[in-house]
Amino acid sequence: MEQITLSGIVLSAMPIGEYDKRLVILTKERGKITAFARGARRQHSPYLAGSQPMTFGEFTVYQGRNAYTVSGIRVTKYFSEAVKDFEKMSYGMYFLEIADYYGREGLEASDSLNLLYVSMMALTNEAIPDRLIRVIYELKSLVINGEYPDFFNCWHCGKREELNFFDRRNTKMVCNNCCDGNSNMYLHIDNSTLYAIQYIITSGLSKLYTFSVKEEVLEEMEQIIEPIFSKTVDREFKSLEWLKG
Repeated sequence: MEQITLSGIVLSAMPIGEYDKRLVILTKERGKITAFARGARRQHSPYLAGSQPMTFGEFTVYQGRNAYTVSGIRVTKYFSEAVKDFEKMSYGMYFLEIADYYGREGLEASDSLNLLYVSMMALTNEAIPDRLIRVIYELKSLVINGEYPDFFNCWHCGKREELNFFDRRNTKMVCNNCCDGNSNMYLHIDNSTLYAIQYIITSGLSKLYTFSVKEEVLEEMEQIIEPIFSKTVDREFKSLEWLKG
């Protein structure tokens, strides 16, 4: 069997048999894979620490017919140790669930993996609000997977200026001229909110978590991104239920 080394992060780990684990790993080179870590639940197993969710590193595996078998793990980062409190841990698990949702085996996933890495790093930074990290991660996940709406043009007339309204029902931007004033359908948004969203869409991953916003801007971003994400993603995430309380 061929032995290969893949860069990735453990999305989930499930006990198998008496001592083994079934890992789902998002890898740069081969997308989402399933790998079995034999004996990983034994007290002195070399895979004991590296087979936990949120573990980032290099995974040496043998490829079988339907799955991979782990033969070595070199850990670069234990995010489960870096992310301290329960709320941050819940956000981290939520991000893992989203990465699992979008992950596909055999498809190169460097952008998704790097987004997950920088977002987990952001969770360790107390200066960045967790709610802002969530909004950025959700929107950038949609961007990477080509499922985000147009935030640069009015969806009625195509105008690029005066995009001051968000159509709640159709989850699209509307300019001043095309808005009929129905407060139940349209959310008036600040220019700073639109700019922040456009910045997230167009910026490289290294620039994502280099800005802050006012509370009212963050609230508007949440009111825009949450319905778009819920409409696009047809799955309920367990960790999101924990965050909602």
